[in-house]
Amino acid sequence: MAGTNRPLEGRIALVTGASRGFGAAVAVRLAAAGAHVVCAARTVGGLEQTDDAIKAVGGSATLVPMDLFKFEQIDLLGGSLAQRFGKLDLLVANAAMLGHLGPVAYSDQKVWGQVLDLNLNANYRLIRSVDALLRAAAAPRAVFVTDRIARSGIAYWSAYAVAKAGLDTLAGLYAAETAKTPLRVALFHPGPMATRLREQGFPGEAANAQPAPDAAADRLTARLLSEDGLAAGKVADWD
Repeated sequence: MAGTNRPLEGRIALVTGASRGFGAAVAVRLAAAGAHVVCAARTVGGLEQTDDAIKAVGGSATLVPMDLFKFEQIDLLGGSLAQRFGKLDLLVANAAMLGHLGPVAYSDQKVWGQVLDLNLNANYRLIRSVDALLRAAAAPRAVFVTDRIARSGIAYWSAYAVAKAGLDTLAGLYAAETAKTPLRVALFHPGPMATRLREQGFPGEAANAQPAPDAAADRLTARLLSEDGLAAGKVADWD
């Protein structure tokens, strides 16, 4: 490990949904801490903006334009990373969509499926794809970005709440199944942020009503560096 200014020197990190918002903010902070960040997202222009921000803090990144709805692309990702890096020290599974809010009984079946595919099933495929790479690292960490709405039971949050609840369970299973390895798993609740997803869920809210994603990204980075609450076989519950 390098000095305190770059404590993640030599580490390889993968961040999904890294083209904007919280994912981009996390990618920049991990790069500033010394990690080489693999930034995955669908929007090439957004990835290039993240790359510019990473270079501005003296960091480095690999950009991976990919569509997480196309599971075959996720399946191939692990092999590509293995050829280039041989390991993965940190996974931040952040990519998400809100879908439609409203009564479950009247939900659109296509949108319901899309929300579950991106927020839950893509993360299952991601685990399958990079598990061997995480196990190849000395002290691997996997962080899944969730939402407390998944545990609230508040009406009308539809497939989004269901998918995030499933993600929480998926993370717990993964932690239990890797208990005898150095891998540690965490859930992170960023809280309200000024992001596109927030705007979709609360369209009448003032644009400056919530903080920028930077504060939540700072909290996650601090948690990772302190390893607060990480334990074998259990999921750290961070906010």
